[in-house]
Amino acid sequence: MAMEAKKKKKLKVVTAAGAVVALAATFVVLLLSASPLEPILSWSNGYRLQTRNWWSEPSSQPLEWRPCRWWSQHSASAEKSNGFIIVECAGGLNQMRRDFCDGISVARLLNATLMLPRFHTSNYWNETSGFADIFDAEYFIQQMKGFLHVVKELPPYLASKPPVVVDCHKRKPFDYIETVLPVLLEHKLVIINPAASQRADRYPIWAKATRCQACFKAIRLVNHLESKAKLILDRIPRPFVALHLRFEPDMIAYSRCSYQNLSSSSLEAIEAVREGRPAFTGNLADNWRRRGKCPLTPVEAAFILQALRLPTNIPIYLASGGGLLEKDGFMKVYSNTYEKKDFLDTQLLKQLRGNSKAAIDYYVSLKSDLFIATYFGNMDKMVVADRSLINTGKTVVLNRKVFAEAISQGLNGSHLAYRVWQTHKALLDNGNLLPLPDCFCHSNAGQE
Repeated sequence: MAMEAKKKKKLKVVTAAGAVVALAATFVVLLLSASPLEPILSWSNGYRLQTRNWWSEPSSQPLEWRPCRWWSQHSASAEKSNGFIIVECAGGLNQMRRDFCDGISVARLLNATLMLPRFHTSNYWNETSGFADIFDAEYFIQQMKGFLHVVKELPPYLASKPPVVVDCHKRKPFDYIETVLPVLLEHKLVIINPAASQRADRYPIWAKATRCQACFKAIRLVNHLESKAKLILDRIPRPFVALHLRFEPDMIAYSRCSYQNLSSSSLEAIEAVREGRPAFTGNLADNWRRRGKCPLTPVEAAFILQALRLPTNIPIYLASGGGLLEKDGFMKVYSNTYEKKDFLDTQLLKQLRGNSKAAIDYYVSLKSDLFIATYFGNMDKMVVADRSLINTGKTVVLNRKVFAEAISQGLNGSHLAYRVWQTHKALLDNGNLLPLPDCFCHSNAGQE
């Protein structure tokens, strides 16, 4: 009961009218520091504060996205199967989901029967769960009927036969018909990792339609994970923002970016996973950052959100992994910030591993009133597409390139904030100008 009382005290609903009042109160002190990333407390230099109701309808007529007509008018799946394909997937949940989607189109391209995928176990991700532990396998199989034959188990004559593994990484460009199909026809059972796929936009329509169906219609969470995500949605104040804040050690190491003013513990965590990927230096580092290749720090993300006039007391759900660095810098500005631990009890959290947590974050992001991504990665691309499909709220991806270029030009304070605002304004008004997979067409442009 004490925990519930504590949560209720923290969970104060911010109404649209209240958000506007809070926004006006936020920007009341003149920015005194020359640092470009001090929290913005007022606008100057002729840029007057304009209140913004984030929950109002878009100011201009938005484009409506719908599944393209060719998706629903696909050709039926092949009657004769050339064999069985198993897709091996590694990495985090959304990376594995991406690879699985690619593998699905390959299976249809080769007229193969698809086995449910193998999700690799990972010590880094603290993960041992498979596809059926996260996603509803029966639902997936049913939804793929007419597109692709999917099975849970191999027939007896293949069950004891070792599969042939085809390395799809050694050849670029990689052609599945030339390389994999002969092996499939001979051995009838092939394992692939489709990370080096040939360009999917060159696939036949029926293979592309199969991929669209699998990625955006056939995948849903198992009941126990969806119920936990719904519990969060029931308890969090509305309206709220789901923020996918990416600043984990492995991501920073992979980007090969360096950062100043990080804590010693953050720097140590990053260096521990560099693994032969030292940070770029000199002109290469400057050019890399100006191209928008470096993840935003939580402090940078907070600055941009303020520049976009997002009230600092708005409820924000952090859709981020447990390894998020420097989050205190964000929460100093946006203190009304929540995580899974604020809504799910300790015992339940202990039962959740990496993929389960990522799946819950995905569902909450999908159903949020506003979704903001600081990095357009695997999860963000899928959330953007799924939100467009169900027409859920506004979606914003922060522009790292413009932000980095403005700083390199010496902009700071309100000058920097104004550049950020101008860059994002059209997206804020429409909420749907983001790139989507070719599965989707503009319905009001007659492209369904």
